[in-house]
Amino acid sequence: MIEEFHRVKRLPPYVFAEVNRLKAAARARGADIIDLGMGNPDMPTPQHIVDKLVDTVAKPRTNRYSASKGIPGLRKAQAAYYARRFGVKLNPETQVVATLGSKEGFANMAQAITAPGDVILVPSPTYPIHEFGFIISGAAIRHIPVVGPVAGAGSAQFAGADAETAFLRGIERAVKHSIPKPLAVVLSYPSNPTAMTVGLDFYTEVVQLAKKLDLIILSDLAYAEIYFQGPPPPSVLQVPGAFDITVEFTSLSKTYAMPGWRMGFAVGNERLIGALARVKSYLDYGAFTPVQVAATAALNGPQACVEEIRATYKSRRDCLVESFARAGWQVTPPPASMFAWAPIPEPYRDVGSVEFAKLLVEEADIAVAPGLGFGEYGEGFVRIALVENEHRIRQAARNIKKFLARSRDPLHNVIPIAREASR
Repeated sequence: MIEEFHRVKRLPPYVFAEVNRLKAAARARGADIIDLGMGNPDMPTPQHIVDKLVDTVAKPRTNRYSASKGIPGLRKAQAAYYARRFGVKLNPETQVVATLGSKEGFANMAQAITAPGDVILVPSPTYPIHEFGFIISGAAIRHIPVVGPVAGAGSAQFAGADAETAFLRGIERAVKHSIPKPLAVVLSYPSNPTAMTVGLDFYTEVVQLAKKLDLIILSDLAYAEIYFQGPPPPSVLQVPGAFDITVEFTSLSKTYAMPGWRMGFAVGNERLIGALARVKSYLDYGAFTPVQVAATAALNGPQACVEEIRATYKSRRDCLVESFARAGWQVTPPPASMFAWAPIPEPYRDVGSVEFAKLLVEEADIAVAPGLGFGEYGEGFVRIALVENEHRIRQAARNIKKFLARSRDPLHNVIPIAREASR
């Protein structure tokens, strides 16, 4: 028997695979599946960005290899964005690298800085690349919980200052009890999947703590422009001294509805950015030049489109919260991101997030992402993506209302599953 490859063996079974299989099978049977599972923006890319791509692609020599760390104009545009949005000054030559989306940037940063056996502190639940980028690189992971292990009264998601304090104390405990000492800590606000946000006071405490404990900070700020209440999400680089230890990742995917364009950035500490740039120089020639030129136009051009995209997500959020509540499923309004983080309704709380997500596909023609796919502390929740229009969201609510009405009968064909971190 052929033994599995070493790095592939370190990757557990993909939690979303079974839900995706059921979704595909249902569609093959003709079912109209309302897909609220994948965070795949459905809005069109603003026309002026598309026009710039079309104009550039027709020019001679734009089909040639590009620059691995990004063309100079694009890196300057990202530096200008940080200056006007956060008041943060970046050197586009040494502190900015363009990436093939924030996911690729994060994974290659893991390759750049990780030695086998290094320990990385990762929030749970969180976006899978925050953990598995390092696992592929040979690291060990220590999870810092940001939600309770069981959804329900008294033990559901931490809120506000309680969550922030719990996370900071979790970092201290993990460092104290880890051998070897952890190398880095991952931050992700607004959070995918929980939509949790933080302010500059929290970032200030994190920077102070990370310096005290000699930790690198890796901050995922992919949802910086998708927010609905309170002040806009800050950057950790706004904190004095953060540049000494921090790299931050952003993306154009959600901000400008450009997911398939694969354009993002890593910015911050020169040594860390230099390590990422060196690794990338061996792996790719950067994004297609016309895509980089169009991305430059997005950052430098009119920003009314960003406000329109944000307003669309807010309208969908409000529609989902209101219509699902009428259907009998209470969902807390997310303050940011394009996701709602929802506890499994009471009749199904014991079956686990994967089985519940499968039941929604089979019985209600709705796809959501099971919380277990985002870490062991995501169990008891599902992530609902705001990637369908309001008409479809209301239809989903009607389907859920019928589904929950049926679920009041005793469950006879559902076997509860163990709540383990098996993904």
